[in-house]
Amino acid sequence: MALFRNLGPFSTTAIGHGEMPLTIENNRGHEVGLETLHASLDAGCRHIDTAWAYYTPGEEEQTGEKLVREALATWKGPRNEVTVATKIGLRRVWGENGEPLWPRDGKPEHLIEYGKQSAMALGVDTIDLLYLHRHDPEVPYNESIEALKQLVDEGVARVAGVSNASIEQIDIARSILGDKLVAVQNQYSPIHLETQDTLDYCAKLGLAFVCWSPLGGYRHPYDESKFDPFREVAAAHGVSYQQVVLAWELAKGNHMFVIPGAHRPETILDSLKADQLELSPEELAKLG
Repeated sequence: MALFRNLGPFSTTAIGHGEMPLTIENNRGHEVGLETLHASLDAGCRHIDTAWAYYTPGEEEQTGEKLVREALATWKGPRNEVTVATKIGLRRVWGENGEPLWPRDGKPEHLIEYGKQSAMALGVDTIDLLYLHRHDPEVPYNESIEALKQLVDEGVARVAGVSNASIEQIDIARSILGDKLVAVQNQYSPIHLETQDTLDYCAKLGLAFVCWSPLGGYRHPYDESKFDPFREVAAAHGVSYQQVVLAWELAKGNHMFVIPGAHRPETILDSLKADQLELSPEELAKLG
């Protein structure tokens, strides 16, 4: 039985499915994307995380949200059990040297438009959970959050979250959104521990903390040796080190959620087993 936790008003799986790799550059195609989402839903995952900006630069926009909509529409299981989160405030372009970029757009009037477009792409009247994807330095943070509040007030989203946020930004969001702010989605993993302060702060405030790239991500090189202790524990349990990483993150508190991504069904099915892995106090101490 999957581990369920409270994400604001929703009881959903602590291990969600991060949709991003299925629709940004280097994805394996539409059919594999559908198959991967169906596999995780069939395995009991009830939390899907996507974003307006999860598309390949220069191609059709919002393909991530549209894929989620199609996957749920064609799935034989109970759609009403699935919580879908999305994010607004980023776009995609190719840089001058052919590198994929994520320009920010936090202008309030644009965010309101993006939010309505997200609901349309997802095929819903009301988005379950809508995040501000990242602060746009050209726009005061409170102005972007006011737009998020308007979307909640208008029923475009039920509740709100902030992503890539500092403690100061969480406080601004709380002052505007009140109890409609339910989650903070920040990068956190054995190689990205710099958000520990926000993780602890969310525990204190009773906000969900959702780890993006909980396994370190695949788009940037990093120090593989950081995972050595996780590999040792994994060998003792006869599981993948990825399962140990996710179980360690979930053990940081009942407010913790992880949203690993996957390019194919096998990867997400392995990740989804992590909530059944019991790590001893000694093992958790060793992992830090």
